Amino acid sequence: MKPTIIQWHPGFQAILQIELEEELDVLQFQKEYNLTEKPLQIDTLIIKLKPGHRIRKSIGHLFRQYNILEYKGPDDYVSINDFFKVIGYASVLQSNTERKREIPPEEITMTFAASHYPDKLIRFLKDTYKAVTEVKGQGVTYVSGLLFPVQILQLPMLDPDEYQWLSRLRRNLLTADLDRLTRAYQKKQQNPLYQAAINLIMRANPREFREGKEMLEALEELFPEEFAEKNRLLEELQKKMEEQEEILADQKKKLEGLKKQADKLEKYKKQNKKLKKKLNLRKSRQNYAKY
Repeated sequence: MKPTIIQWHPGFQAILQIELEEELDVLQFQKEYNLTEKPLQIDTLIIKLKPGHRIRKSIGHLFRQYNILEYKGPDDYVSINDFFKVIGYASVLQSNTERKREIPPEEITMTFAASHYPDKLIRFLKDTYKAVTEVKGQGVTYVSGLLFPVQILQLPMLDPDEYQWLSRLRRNLLTADLDRLTRAYQKKQQNPLYQAAINLIMRANPREFREGKEMLEALEELFPEEFAEKNRLLEELQKKMEEQEEILADQKKKLEGLKKQADKLEKYKKQNKKLKKKLNLRKSRQNYAKY
């Protein structure tokens, strides 16, 4: 039987926003951010809307205005090539603007998030560029002396109390881990981010969840009335979630229509600007011809 293919990136992006949800008013998350018209995508770009604001959680202490995040799933690792790819992303992000230094290079950071510490990459950076590493907390390492500030997040090593989702973004979780995540999810069942997070964790840990489900079924036989009431409430929540999804889909469609109108308006503005420039040039030539 082939192992289940798991798409880790969407879950990581949802969990990242969960962990930083206290800062959502000052952070803008852009998934698979297109750097150019042709496919060249950053995993996640986090834009800090209030320059100088210090993020409370440790993974955000390094953040400046523009923060590029590269994520590797539990079966992958951060390679030397990955490092240079993200350096390229950062350079294109800085240079692909109309005005010089429209994005200040000193306002760009790079974050690599993975399950495994990139020993080969760190040795290469130290030997080649004399980079310096500094442990800034559980699972958080800064790398300085490079073109942009860099941090390495070793997700399983993060403080499980501070990062109850990110630290458990992997397979082979313990029953206590699953119980904690399930309890956290129950408080946020209507939140799409939490739905994406728990779905990913369940797909990555099917056996553990199945064992938990069997235990739950045994308890349901012992306490039928309590579980009947719980199931009724869950059905009501599910119905409300479906209604919310319909509303969100409708709002998304409206926003897409507004975006198209805004793009057309911007196009017309540019055309008018060019036309005005041509008219002014023609008038100047006519005035010059009179004299």
